[in-house]
Amino acid sequence: MKSFDITIPVLNEEETLEKNVKTLYFFIQQHFPNRSDWQITIADNGSTDKTREIATTLSEEHQEINLVAVPKRGVGLALKTSWGQSQADIVGYMDLDLATDLPHFLEVYEAIAVENYDLVYGSRLHPNSKVINRPFKREVASRIFNKLLKLYLGVQFSDGMCGFKFLKREIYPKLRQVGAENDGWFFSTELLTVGEWLNLKIKELPITWTDDTSSSKVKILPLAKRYIRSMIELKKKKPLPINE
Repeated sequence: MKSFDITIPVLNEEETLEKNVKTLYFFIQQHFPNRSDWQITIADNGSTDKTREIATTLSEEHQEINLVAVPKRGVGLALKTSWGQSQADIVGYMDLDLATDLPHFLEVYEAIAVENYDLVYGSRLHPNSKVINRPFKREVASRIFNKLLKLYLGVQFSDGMCGFKFLKREIYPKLRQVGAENDGWFFSTELLTVGEWLNLKIKELPITWTDDTSSSKVKILPLAKRYIRSMIELKKKKPLPINE
């Protein structure tokens, strides 16, 4: 049995935190009854509402729920902080809105623990994926961004931005060493990019994704500008090809 640690990065999520974390908790408990094998980590990203208070209560009520307090904002920083102190065999994250159907985690676990994949990611752009309630402008923006990634960085993965990624913890230090170090959302894309550079065994997972537009804090244009800058910086880190 491989142990795993699911990180949920949060920022001012007092309205949905308890409900959604408990939904995830009871799902995992149902499928993995040995509670010593898994953990849910709430990585609070500098919330100013009651998020941390609620997370503290959850961690006190359930020993499998852990709270990590991250002093500065940034999803990448939250994940790096959480994974950097985890002892689990498998680490990864999903968004608090649980947009990706939870049964897909069972596929993730099978892929890493049994099929020996290094990294597994959910893709909303896979031909077999089902995407529900996604606003047109966000769908277009996502496709344009992923096209830019392919053209500029030469990557093969289809969806760098999907908030559903898991990996063997043993490979995480190498990913950081080679270039996965962004403190923001781009960290998620860096994981896949660097994973390809290192020729890791990566699995693309078609998913059912239900977009929760009511809770989204994403501003497309400012995010796009940050992503493009981050793409330029990441390309500078690409290892030179080895001459055989």
